[in-house]
Amino acid sequence: MKKILILANSSSGLYGFRNELVLNLLKEYEVYASLPDTTNNEELEKEGCRIIETRLNRRGMNPVQDFKLFLSYMKILSQIRPDAVLSYTIKPNIYGGMACRLKRIPYMVNITGLGSALENPGMLRKLAKILYKCGIKKASAVFLQNESNLQFFKDNKMTGSEMVLLPGSGVNTERFSYLPWPEGKTAFIFISRVMKEKGIEEYLACAKAIHEEHPEAEFHILGYCEEAYEDELKKLDSEGVISYHGSVKDVRPYIEQVKCIIHPSFYPEGMSNVCLESAACGRAVITTDKAGCLETVIDGKTGYVVPMKDKEKLTEAVRRFIALSEDEQREMGKAGREYVSERFDRRIVVDEYMKRLKKLGL
Repeated sequence: MKKILILANSSSGLYGFRNELVLNLLKEYEVYASLPDTTNNEELEKEGCRIIETRLNRRGMNPVQDFKLFLSYMKILSQIRPDAVLSYTIKPNIYGGMACRLKRIPYMVNITGLGSALENPGMLRKLAKILYKCGIKKASAVFLQNESNLQFFKDNKMTGSEMVLLPGSGVNTERFSYLPWPEGKTAFIFISRVMKEKGIEEYLACAKAIHEEHPEAEFHILGYCEEAYEDELKKLDSEGVISYHGSVKDVRPYIEQVKCIIHPSFYPEGMSNVCLESAACGRAVITTDKAGCLETVIDGKTGYVVPMKDKEKLTEAVRRFIALSEDEQREMGKAGREYVSERFDRRIVVDEYMKRLKKLGL
C-alpha cells in the first residue's frame, strides 16, 4: 500500500477535526501521523493510524527548537518514505514543507489560520513570511480556510502550485446532529480556551450586564482556563452570573441545554469549528466580524455578527436574541443548521483531499 504521512501539532486537533479524513485514508493507504502529544493517540491507533511522537513547541519561534523539528521531519521522511505528506498549522507546514522539498516528496499544506506570527506587524511577521515562502513553494496544493487568509497569502506571494479554498475543517453533521430545542429558559454558552483573544472579557462583561436585566438568563463557559481568569471565573460562578464547567471531551450535552452560542473571538482563526458545530446542532450563533468567524453566520438569520472587542454591541446582540419569541429563536437555530449543512459539511473537505491524492497518482 502507498504511504501517507500527516504532520500536525496536536492529536486532539487531528482526531477532533480531521478524523473523517484519516478514516478515509486508511481504506486505501498506510497512514502515519507525526504528533507532539498523546491526548487522542489511543483512539487513532485503534483505527489503524501509526503514531510517531515528535517534540514540537507550538508557541514562539525558537531557532534551536525549530531546527531540531526540521531535523526530526527529515529523519521521519527517511524512515517512512511516504508517497505524500499532509501538514497542518504553521510549524508542520513550514518545516515539514522544507523537508519534503529536500526529499522531493509530494506534499499538501493546510493553513488553519494566520496565527499571531503573521497577524501582528513586526520582525516576527517578516520572518514568518520568509519561512512560509520556503515551506510551501513546492506544495502541490495549499488549502486555506477563509477568503481573507487566501488573499493575504496571494498578496504576500506565499503560494504553492495551487491555492485551494476549503470550508474550514468542515463539520461532521451526523455527529453534530440537530439537538432537541430547550424550551423555556434562555441559556448561552462560551466554548473555547478561556483567553483574552477568544473574547472572554467581552463575554464576561456581557454576562454581567444581562444578569442585572435578566437574572433568569444563564451564561455557561466550557474550556481550559488560563491562570489570569481563574479568580474572576470562581467569583462570578459563586455569584450566579456564570457557570464554569472546565474542559470537557464532549460539548454536545452542554450545547443541548442552551439556545445560543456566543463566540466573541478576535483570534486569527482559519474557520471557527465551535461556531460550525453549534450551528449544526441547531443553535443560534453570535460571533464577531473576524475572518473565520463571520463566515459561519448569516447576520440576522442564523445569528448575529458584531464588531470585535465591542462589549456594548455584543450585549446589544444578546438583548436582541432574548427579545425574540421562542419560535423565532428556534427558527434561527434551524436556519443555522441548514446553512452549515449545505456549505460546511466535512465531506466536502474529505472529498477534496482524496481527489488531490488521486491527481498525484496515488
